[in-house]
Order: sequence, then structure tokens, then C-alpha cells
Amino acid sequence: MTSKSIGFIGTGIMGKPMAENVLDAGYSVIAYNRSQEPVKQLVDKGARAATSPAEVTRNSDVVVTVLPDTDAVTSVVRGDDGVLQALNDGQIYIDMSTISPAATERLSDDVEQEGAEMLDAPISGGEEGAIDGTLSIMVGGREDTFNAVCDLLEAMGDTITRCGDSGAGQVTKAANQIIVGCQHQAVAEALLLAKQGGADLERVLEAISGGAAACWSLDARAPRVIRGNFAPGFFSSYHYKDLRIAMDAGEEYGTPMPATGIVHEMYKSMEQKGYGQDDHSGVIQIIEDLAGEKARIDE
Repeated sequence: MTSKSIGFIGTGIMGKPMAENVLDAGYSVIAYNRSQEPVKQLVDKGARAATSPAEVTRNSDVVVTVLPDTDAVTSVVRGDDGVLQALNDGQIYIDMSTISPAATERLSDDVEQEGAEMLDAPISGGEEGAIDGTLSIMVGGREDTFNAVCDLLEAMGDTITRCGDSGAGQVTKAANQIIVGCQHQAVAEALLLAKQGGADLERVLEAISGGAAACWSLDARAPRVIRGNFAPGFFSSYHYKDLRIAMDAGEEYGTPMPATGIVHEMYKSMEQKGYGQDDHSGVIQIIEDLAGEKARIDE
């Protein structure tokens, strides 16, 4: 498989390190991004640059998109000089963005009409996971297509799961984002309660991290939160977008999601208050604004 050419469209905070890991695994890479700087950095590592999504597609065996939202993916696939204009029989297109499950199914139909195959393979793990190659990758699509690119996916992640047919990867990612968002909200409330109750926040984390409350948010983000470090591993604005997708899916499937609705409103407040470029764990700032006190340690 490493003799094949992999095209990357979208080389931002997630896509660039993912492409670097694919290069390191021995694949050839051709990349396109609206901002040229990350592409230049990939070229310095041995990739080739392209001037359009269509050029990437014409020169790749497998095309990968890592883009911010449904509109961006739809534009890149269906737009002028887009992926669909250049797809050939036997090519595989993998969308690793987080977008609407319904839109994914429609795009998959378009791709199949061109004789190619599509997988939806959204990711979780943040910038750290993208850099380290330890992403969780949730895949929807045909099993034989999934099997054909497993080696490629293993260059980017260490938990790779086919969750069902087209759209199943996006549904799984929506479920993931519901849980992570609710974790961040719960940790925020717990930390502020501990602070206002006079407890030592570092000792609180030590005490509860090994018990039933243990979770990724508590382990990976809470130590940064109590120090006021909201440098983005995953932008809150992206999590807000993901929760909108989850809420829309819940509406479509008739799924009651009362807790998700509340957390969605908290991330909306982050966007409105100018915290959108903070890490998604920064949702604690909304709770702190309401309380008039910050859950921080003195260092």
C-alpha cells in the first residue's frame, strides 16, 4: 500500500500532522490547502503541492479531506475544480472531517456514481492525537473499502473501527462529541463547586481521577483548566459546530437529548462571548462568568 499516492485536502491544525504521519509511514503525499504555509511545510518534508482539489484527486489513489464543516466538504467535493470532477473508477475518497450524517450519505451516492468509493472517517483525539498518530477513527462505508485502507488509517490513528455503512462514522462521531462536551461541562461545574467550597483543586483532581468519575476530560484537560490554560487542542467553535450536527441528527432520528441541548447552549455562549478559538475545555469560563469566580490555583 505504501507505493500508493495519498492526496490531502485540508492541512490545518489536524490535517497537517496527519499528512506528516502518512509521509513518515512511507506513502507519497500531494496536498492542497487554501492557506499555502502548511502546504509549504509539507513540501519541505517531501510532499508535493497541488493548486486545486481536482489536481489532488487526479494524482492520488486515495483522497483524504480534513475540513471544518459540511459546507466546506460539499464545496471541495462538488465545486468547480472539485473532487467529483476528477474521480476515476477504483479510487477511494475518505472524508475525515466531522459533518452531517445525511450530507455524508448524499456525497457517498455522488462518489459512487463516478465509479469510486467513499468512507466517512471522522476523528477524535485533538491536535495531540493528530501529531502523535494516536487518533480514534470512526469509519462508515463498505467493509471491503475499509479493509483496503486500513494500513493508511493506522498511520494516523491507533483505534480504528468500522461502525457500519455510509454515515455510521459521522453518527459515531456525533455520539463522541456529545459525551466529550457533557464531560467538559460536568468537570467545569465540579471544579467551580470545589473552588467555592474551599477545597484544594489539585488534591480534588488527585482524589477523583482514580474513581468512578475518571474520564478523558478530567485526565487530559482539567490540570490545564485550573491553570487557566485554554490553548486549543480542539477549538470550542468546532465543538459547537459538532453539537449542532448532533442536535440536527437527534431531530432527524427523533432522539431525545436534553443534556446535549444544554451543553449546546453553553458552547453557543462561548462563541458569542469570543471564546471560540479557546480549547473546548474552556467552557468552564461561561460557568465562571455566571458565578463571578474562577476555578484556578495560585502558582
